Amino acid sequence: MNANKNKYQFGDLLARHHLKKTEPRLRVLSMLASKNFATSQPDLEDVMLDIDRGTLYRILNAFEEKGIIHKVFDLNGTANYALCKSSCEENHHHDEHLHFNCVVCNNVYCLDDLDLPALNLPAGFQPMNLSLSATGICPKCGKKSDITEN
Repeated sequence: MNANKNKYQFGDLLARHHLKKTEPRLRVLSMLASKNFATSQPDLEDVMLDIDRGTLYRILNAFEEKGIIHKVFDLNGTANYALCKSSCEENHHHDEHLHFNCVVCNNVYCLDDLDLPALNLPAGFQPMNLSLSATGICPKCGKKSDITEN
């Protein structure tokens, strides 16, 4: 997908969530969309040097509140952010998927395509949020260890 088409789609996304279309917001969305794993604020700061920490923090908070991104914590307790699916809404995320933490590269992957079993809670319990995570070695790091063992 080319950059102009991305900006157009992200502009529509911001409009649907009643957020102004600004260059920093579009760049953050583009950066998050370009990754196949969740990204931390410090990692975003490292590549978006012209966006100050406070602005980036406010952008991420607004996106999370509006249901554009969701937050997942890595093995070090650092918040990482990934784009939500279109079913997420303001103040109500539908990110009930497995988050996989790689113990080698420390990336956090959203495994959206796994079929998860239904959650059968006892009577009277009403879940508002569900967080599922697994730890292990991702395919990229598994291939690296195969190469070094041979």
